[in-house]
Amino acid sequence: MKLWQKQHTSISALVEQFTVGRDKEFDLLLARYDVQGSMAHVTMLGEVGLMTPDEAATAVNGLQEILQTIEHGTFIIEEGVEDVHSQVEQLLTEKIGDAGKKIHSGRSRNDQVAVDIKLYLRAELQQIKEEVLQLFELLQRQSEVNKDKLLPGYTHLQIAMPSSAGLWLGAYAESLVDDLELLAAAYSIVNKNPLGSGAGYGSSFPLNRQRTTELLGFATLNYNSVYAQMTRGKAEKATATGLAAIAATLARLSMDCCLYLNQNFGFISFPDELTTGSSIMPHKKNPDVFELIRGKCNRIQSLPNELSLLLTNLPSGYHRELQLTKEILFPAIEELKACLQLMRLMLENLQVHDRILDDPKYQYLFSVEAVNLLVNQGVPFREAYQQVGKAIHEGSFTFNQQLLQHTHEGSIGRLCNEEIAAALQEVLRRFAG
Repeated sequence: MKLWQKQHTSISALVEQFTVGRDKEFDLLLARYDVQGSMAHVTMLGEVGLMTPDEAATAVNGLQEILQTIEHGTFIIEEGVEDVHSQVEQLLTEKIGDAGKKIHSGRSRNDQVAVDIKLYLRAELQQIKEEVLQLFELLQRQSEVNKDKLLPGYTHLQIAMPSSAGLWLGAYAESLVDDLELLAAAYSIVNKNPLGSGAGYGSSFPLNRQRTTELLGFATLNYNSVYAQMTRGKAEKATATGLAAIAATLARLSMDCCLYLNQNFGFISFPDELTTGSSIMPHKKNPDVFELIRGKCNRIQSLPNELSLLLTNLPSGYHRELQLTKEILFPAIEELKACLQLMRLMLENLQVHDRILDDPKYQYLFSVEAVNLLVNQGVPFREAYQQVGKAIHEGSFTFNQQLLQHTHEGSIGRLCNEEIAAALQEVLRRFAG
């Protein structure tokens, strides 16, 4: 008999299979957090008198033993056990006897799931932040190494003005700063304790929710018990928004790399072992890694919309479809971490070619430079524009690249990588609370 099953009733096997779905699979990811939440709850129960100090201490020790099995990878959810919460309580009761049956006092299963997910998301957001930080630092290093290698800049995919590999790579580093702003906002929403809200309406037990907040290291708590349950889905959607922002940056960078590796561009290259070949074309060096990052990250960008549709028009209180947020979000977290790691592997081995703009087909990139040179000599801008346009039309336009000089903030001559790094540090402080 399951912990949650009513006396003298049974449930259809088909209904049980449908309602449980993939929950057991994802519950294993939540196991350590379920134990951590239980340890905090039990400690508090012992302090407010709902368990004796000895019972609470014994329960905490038993839970620590269960946590060790999770850390060692030997924890399983047994056949016939409904979920991780049931498994932990049953294991604890087997270890310590009837005291284990007291740990659910003042909690509901909804309560447990809410705190487990918050703890899980908080830890995963920290991990993703670290992955993004490593990619950011790599982009900045490569930006500095390649800052003097000029590239064509494009608008409408037509050659426009001179750029550089340093400017290009530095742009994506700064993009990650803004992405981390959204991830930090998600972290702030997630880092609030819902434990003690019960089924959403509090409890007549004298629970100390500030104490469990402190024990679990949350910045604060979700005060209103109804709202604590309403954060189910909302916390996941906020997290998905942060993931989607990072994914958008990775997908766009991947597209650039696919183009720049193409022979018609020929700006960059990678070692043979990081590209793939063709079964019939021996010359091929396909950017499969970037294409898969692009595809996976485009899917991740759909997450906020998918969660919005799932949550649309739900009234207050708990509803069973909220369990589906796990199968939407949890695999995407792992996908994004893998994409960040593979992007680093590729960019660590990036080679930017030299003297790309010496090719005559890029001569018109310098038309704006020629206009600006005339303006600096006192020619009104509109007249300078017409003079250069006439030279281009007549086929007589030339420009000496040695005269190229950009000095303002964020230009090819002044990348401002240090300022961008300082901005990142400001964002990272928001993950400390």
